[in-house]
Amino acid sequence: MRSLFSGRYTRRLAAAFAVIGIGGAMLTAVLVNTAFQARFTDFLTSQQQARQDQLVTLVAADYRRNGGWNPQSLNQLAPTVTMTGSEAEVRDAAGRSMWSLAAADVDPATLAMHRTMMGTGDLGPPRELPITVDGTRVGTLVVRVPQGAVPAIDQDFRNSVNGLLAVGSLVAGLVALAVGLIFARRAATPIADLTGAANDLAAGRRESRVTVASTDEIGQLSASFNAMADQVEREDELRRMFTADVAHELRTPLAILRSQLEAVQDGVSQPTPQVIASLHDETVRLSRLVADLETLASADAATFTLDRRPTSLNALIRDLTSGLAERFTEAGLDLRTDLAQVTVDGDPDRLRQIGTNLLTNARKFVTSGGTVTVTLRDDGDWAELQVTDTGPGIAPDELPRVFERFFRSRTAHAGGSGIGLAVVAELVAAHGGHVTVDSELGHGTTFRVRLPTVHAPRAADPSQRHGVATGTT
Repeated sequence: MRSLFSGRYTRRLAAAFAVIGIGGAMLTAVLVNTAFQARFTDFLTSQQQARQDQLVTLVAADYRRNGGWNPQSLNQLAPTVTMTGSEAEVRDAAGRSMWSLAAADVDPATLAMHRTMMGTGDLGPPRELPITVDGTRVGTLVVRVPQGAVPAIDQDFRNSVNGLLAVGSLVAGLVALAVGLIFARRAATPIADLTGAANDLAAGRRESRVTVASTDEIGQLSASFNAMADQVEREDELRRMFTADVAHELRTPLAILRSQLEAVQDGVSQPTPQVIASLHDETVRLSRLVADLETLASADAATFTLDRRPTSLNALIRDLTSGLAERFTEAGLDLRTDLAQVTVDGDPDRLRQIGTNLLTNARKFVTSGGTVTVTLRDDGDWAELQVTDTGPGIAPDELPRVFERFFRSRTAHAGGSGIGLAVVAELVAAHGGHVTVDSELGHGTTFRVRLPTVHAPRAADPSQRHGVATGTT
């Protein structure tokens, strides 16, 4: 029994059920008693009205029979009036008293005793009732009729109903308490499981999950928690993979730098232009990797800033492709451009980084003999930059994830940290634009970047969500 009442939530919910049950029974009792009282009141009122109508009818009949008021004749009505337990006085049209029970020598004590024996209750307030004969008012009947009393049998019935309602209230409270305990335990158990799983997750036990046993709000919360835990576990795995990848990426150029520098120190090789160029390339590779990491870190820390200015995007892309043309040629790739004149409001260095990452990504995936095409066109308020390659394409299940940090496609045949496209997405979003990708296995890939032109407001394309990198098929 103690375990049933463990937990404040369980106790509160059970108590709430009990209060609702008792409250409902009490409300029923109040409504039933109110209804009884109203019915009894109507019953007593109708009795009073019937006595009043009876007396008016008797007095009017006596006036019609005698052709006027005859006190001696009215005295014959005294027994009938006495039987009703009422007090009556007849006045003529001028308001003069014509007859009363007191004038008929009826003792008030006798009337009181009669009312007590009949159980008709005390007399009500006096009422003046018009006496009409053939449409003409011939007098007034001043009458006090008994207020009536609830019959003993009716009172007993009412008391028995109240007793049953009282017992019903107690039973309803106990039943509600039992039902409340059952429902409270059913509701509290998954919440306790969620609490335990959340504590496990906070303690580093990423495998902790909860059982989804229903489709209600708590079941949805459990499913959401499991999804969150899966995401946390996946991100932990990605971080571990990323750490290993970064270590590998750093180790390779550092090993080359160290070996070549040691060879020069030991006199094994000479600092020829070729050796210096190789050392420079490895240094550039390291710098690029560190710059990408710094870009992502600054975006996460909300310290990302742009030095915006009107920038000729076609001139920037032309210079960029010219600088990378030799690398594409060495890789056996054909780099083509089709650039329209368009000016955007952006940071030239960050825009150059966007283009460099897209082109570098294409060079890694396209095999020798392939083609990479860079297209720039003016689309009104937007500048659209496309980088299209003839590479192997991206699998449909991987397409929505290409802009995720640390993600690398299975079709990649070259190393990489998996953060280049994530950097692109961050930089494009910071410029108020958006980036999408279209790809089909065996038919190449197209990355499409849309940026506000210099005359356009700094807001994302209304057909897209602001600052969100999306993948489309």
